[in-house]
Amino acid sequence: MTSHQNTQTMKPATAAKKLGVYLEATPAEFQEGVVSRTELNELQADPPAWLQELRKNGPHPRPVVASKLGVSIAGLARGGITEPLTTEQIDALKQESPEWLQKERATQAEVRKETVRIKERDAERARRAREA
Repeated sequence: MTSHQNTQTMKPATAAKKLGVYLEATPAEFQEGVVSRTELNELQADPPAWLQELRKNGPHPRPVVASKLGVSIAGLARGGITEPLTTEQIDALKQESPEWLQKERATQAEVRKETVRIKERDAERARRAREA
């Protein structure tokens, strides 16, 4: 009996998400086709010029914008940012440092601190349970 391996493929939207790029800014042939796991790995290992350009200058999808600004995706929405932004627009927002951005960055910092605290607490409980 021979094993037959199917090639894993994904929709362009899934591939764009994994590549961290905004789908609507990708070339038409990328948007209209399907992407195999092998093709995705090749794009990640040796990105073509269009992918390098999108990663560098955007427009960037919301998760990337949020990361670059140091806020959550919900924080972006609360700040009124619902559309993809270019690197230039992100840099301008950082320079302006509007009140909502300062507040959301502070909120995100608190969330990170709380996550660390809970992780440490749970690790301590697990250590005590092993010793008991």
